[in-house]
Amino acid sequence: MKDGFVRVAAATPDIRVADCVFNADRIIEMIGQAEAELAKLIVFPELVLTGYTCGDLFLQETLLSGALAQLARIVEATKGKDILAAVGLPMMKGGRLFNVLAMIQNGSVLGLIPKKNIPNYSEFYEARHFCEGNEAPDLVEFLGEEVYFGTRILFRCLDIPGMVTAAEICEDLWVALPPSTGHALAGAHIIVNASASDETTGKDGYRRELVKSQSARLVCGYLYADAGEGESTTDLVFAGHDLIAENGTLLAESRRFENGMIMSEIDLGRLISERRRMTTWPTAADAGYVIIEYSLPSIWENEEKAAGEGAELPDLTLRRMIDKAPFVPKDPAERRRRCEEITSIQAMGLKKRLQHTHSARAVVGISGGLDSTLALLVTKKAFELCGYDPAGIMAITMPCFGTTDRTYHNAVTLVRELGAELKEIPIRESVSLHLKDIGHDLDTHDVTYENAQARERTQVLMDAANMTGALVVGTGDLSELALGWATYNGDHMSMYGVNGSVPKTLVRYLVSYFADETDNEKLRAVLLDILDTPVSPELIPPKEGEISQKTEDIVGPYELHDFFLYYILRFGFRPGKVYRLARAAFEGEYSNEVILKWLKNFYRRFFMQQFKRSCLPDGPKVGSVAVSPRGDLRMPSDACAALWNAELEKL
Repeated sequence: MKDGFVRVAAATPDIRVADCVFNADRIIEMIGQAEAELAKLIVFPELVLTGYTCGDLFLQETLLSGALAQLARIVEATKGKDILAAVGLPMMKGGRLFNVLAMIQNGSVLGLIPKKNIPNYSEFYEARHFCEGNEAPDLVEFLGEEVYFGTRILFRCLDIPGMVTAAEICEDLWVALPPSTGHALAGAHIIVNASASDETTGKDGYRRELVKSQSARLVCGYLYADAGEGESTTDLVFAGHDLIAENGTLLAESRRFENGMIMSEIDLGRLISERRRMTTWPTAADAGYVIIEYSLPSIWENEEKAAGEGAELPDLTLRRMIDKAPFVPKDPAERRRRCEEITSIQAMGLKKRLQHTHSARAVVGISGGLDSTLALLVTKKAFELCGYDPAGIMAITMPCFGTTDRTYHNAVTLVRELGAELKEIPIRESVSLHLKDIGHDLDTHDVTYENAQARERTQVLMDAANMTGALVVGTGDLSELALGWATYNGDHMSMYGVNGSVPKTLVRYLVSYFADETDNEKLRAVLLDILDTPVSPELIPPKEGEISQKTEDIVGPYELHDFFLYYILRFGFRPGKVYRLARAAFEGEYSNEVILKWLKNFYRRFFMQQFKRSCLPDGPKVGSVAVSPRGDLRMPSDACAALWNAELEKL
């Protein structure tokens, strides 16, 4: 529950049709199991107390009274438990029968949600038994208490910030305007759906996408509990296809045709953050909703109790998968599709700039490293889109103090295999003269020594472009810009930066994508060797011919920094939450001390180096995170990091 996480469950119990006692026993068992595993919310299938397939038995008083009596047992069993349970049953109101979801917590029924949309087509004939539920809540007498009955009810937990729950039942999700849309607009962050969706060929895929897309549209957590084995098989089979989704991401899914329970954590903090940044998300309006507030009676029970009043909630061991490479899809087919899409965005942006400036020439500084390789590959793709001869690309290699034979030869081979013009302009002499002119010792390998090389290279590229009417294509990537790992007015500057919103972890896969796609064996071989070369600016002389300056030894592993970057910029998470997520994602790979060390370094550099990002050249946005001062990151260059540093020091 700390950091905005709340554990939730969707359950499909073993049932017997019309055996309310047996069914109640199974429901009580599952509520106890979920609560013991620290879940704070559980949803069961539609009409679970009786079974969905009772047919005309729903017209029998014996079944209806039996269901009511067993619901009372379930309500009693929840006393003292830290969990909100959603249980489906048939219920009489005003002489009519309704398909209802009872929201139960700590020995009370908090509210009754009727099904709004009653299907009566194909295999469904619910209108034979049930009436359409009302939206505006009214008070009814139920199990000796006055309880609100209606679809427009929100359940707000006072002990877990942001935990506002609402409900809909099966068909309600499948209609053109689901009730959950109104629920989310009124302030619900979690939607539960009690369902009895029979299984037909291919329906599981549609159901899965429906739940995912609704959670994305509503920026919410969505729990879907489906009827399963135990329902009557007279005409239909139910597979118990339970789903938990959050903002378009599937967090947990049951195996079909196996009853049971799935659990995961909904990140309420992430949902709140996402809605906050969306200026098109409307302010929560009343719209006739009743808000039921409740408290968990013993929030610390079964958890490690913190000492002292007002202490923070303890961490949950997260069951949801925390992707250590959030910028890179895991599925190879999806990753290939994403790489094709991103390189097309990069190339199309450059194509427009070339055509707008009436230039059929480009200049790229090529080092034999990953970033310049990607920039050159994208530039060639843009030239192909323009119908330009790749010979119009001038690829300039500028060997200096730190250049190794490996990177030099890779750069040369790469340019030749791509059909671009290769130009070699050594800068050792000019940099040495410049350092002498400013009175700098050549044996002092400090920041001046390094930056003089970067700025000389940029000057060469700019002047060469001026001589030929060309455009200088920038090579720096998003990760370097976030860390400020760029020389101001050196490699920091270009006329169009194609890699500016591509993180380093993704650069590797984009270069690999080009290697996989080419039929040129020499080109593939050099791309693979570039991928195998340590990341380095090569500004310090090599040792015994090998690279002596490895970037990740200095600023930290890029896989960690890209992880930090994603959660800090995409969701605005505080340092403690980012640290917690990183520990979960990289468990067994980095110690907590190492993660914290580089997290502190990230924040330090991120705040100190904003002045470089405030004057970046144009470049295409390819993903959800970017640092362009004209778009995604409008941050003052002199912002103070004191609040963030104070929290980091407490970790």
